[in-house]
Amino acid sequence: MDNNQLLPLLAKASYFLAAVLFILGIKRMSSPVTARRGIVQAGIGMVIATLATFAITGGHNLPLIVIGIAIGVIPTWIWGKKVAMTDMPQMVALFNGMGGGSAAAIGAGELLRFTSGVETPPLATLALAVVGALIGSISMTGSIIAWAKLDGRMDKRFTFGGQQAVNFLVFAAAVVAGAAIVFWKLDANLVVVFFLLALAFGVLMTLPIGGADMPVVISLYNALTGLAVAFEGYVMQIEALIIAGTVVGAAGTFLTQLMAKAMNRPLTNVLFSNFGGGGAGAEIAGSQKPIEASDAASLLYLAEKVIIVPGYGMAVAQAQHKIWELSQALIKAGKDVRFAIHPVAGRMPGHMNVLLAEAGVPYDLIYDMDDINPEFKTTDVAIVIGANDVVNPAAKTDKSSPIYGMPILDVVDAKQVIVIKRGKGTGFAGIENALFYADNTRMLYADGKEAANRLIAELKAIEGGGH
Repeated sequence: MDNNQLLPLLAKASYFLAAVLFILGIKRMSSPVTARRGIVQAGIGMVIATLATFAITGGHNLPLIVIGIAIGVIPTWIWGKKVAMTDMPQMVALFNGMGGGSAAAIGAGELLRFTSGVETPPLATLALAVVGALIGSISMTGSIIAWAKLDGRMDKRFTFGGQQAVNFLVFAAAVVAGAAIVFWKLDANLVVVFFLLALAFGVLMTLPIGGADMPVVISLYNALTGLAVAFEGYVMQIEALIIAGTVVGAAGTFLTQLMAKAMNRPLTNVLFSNFGGGGAGAEIAGSQKPIEASDAASLLYLAEKVIIVPGYGMAVAQAQHKIWELSQALIKAGKDVRFAIHPVAGRMPGHMNVLLAEAGVPYDLIYDMDDINPEFKTTDVAIVIGANDVVNPAAKTDKSSPIYGMPILDVVDAKQVIVIKRGKGTGFAGIENALFYADNTRMLYADGKEAANRLIAELKAIEGGGH
């Protein structure tokens, strides 16, 4: 067997090995215990697939490829090392957009190559090139808008009259242009028009979506990027791209369904309604009742069962380490301490789990919404730090609320609730939280890290005085 036969065979074997590592890696990422090993495995798979591609190209355009890899790897490596946990959702959204953009660029390159007349592609290959390019383009510009919203560079929602009709017309025009490329004429000008429409639709589709829906949007665009990569992998006949894209697309689709289920709404409602876009809801009676750290520490000292509910505010304050230190003090004092995580807490799926894992919180102390909700009725003190919309009882009681129908953590059922919050502002959905006005709720107004420090100090003072 000569080299011309051996190299393609080795490349296919390498792609198969890479695909196995991708699948095993993603499987391991489903658990915080094995996630780090999963990331390493998937990374090794990507290195193998890249080297195999180098081998079969025979060094064609090698300098450009190396330059491209350097431009992609070096800045993102530095950024990944320095990025704050509060900025992680923005980074995920932006990098996902880059993945979609890469798939779209591959589709553009293949379509423009086909227009040169050098090669006449089969109809199925041409169709998948168009579909992959469409999906990748939407994912890229949609992810960029999601990044801008998460990073505070754009208003949470942007709407105008007849917006859904305009969006539909732009999408329909993109589909028609794509169909014309496949069934009518492979023309470079038509390809350009097609891409402009696809990119515009990604922007228009994301503009009206409210902040509370960002976790769903991010997971949706992740699924679209995976599918786009799989389609373009078929076009280029690269098995690794087909398998990896299919796995990522399937995982992203499943996660999107879980996120939508966690909000008790179909995906169409997320994309085409005003949920999470702000709104007054019913007027809330009563007032927010402040509490001092010394009194809050006394409640914790007398409690037997404590549940801590983290949210994005904890990430902003970078308070996860201090909250875990506070939890350790309570555990040492004989308290039953648990953490409650809502599926859409934070700005991306799993955001709070990552923060707590970074702080060293044991996985067996972290409970999801369905498991922990029955426990609130027997909880002496629930501490809410930075969470807002996911603990708002208006989701169950106020039909005029924009978040009505979303399952929440039943924090209001606890005997006492301490909310650590910097001020009286609203959450990411832009609505008032009825929990903050409840009779059993007290507001500890402070930065999350500062509040945790004060509670730790007050607990030590109480314990010292008791001895």
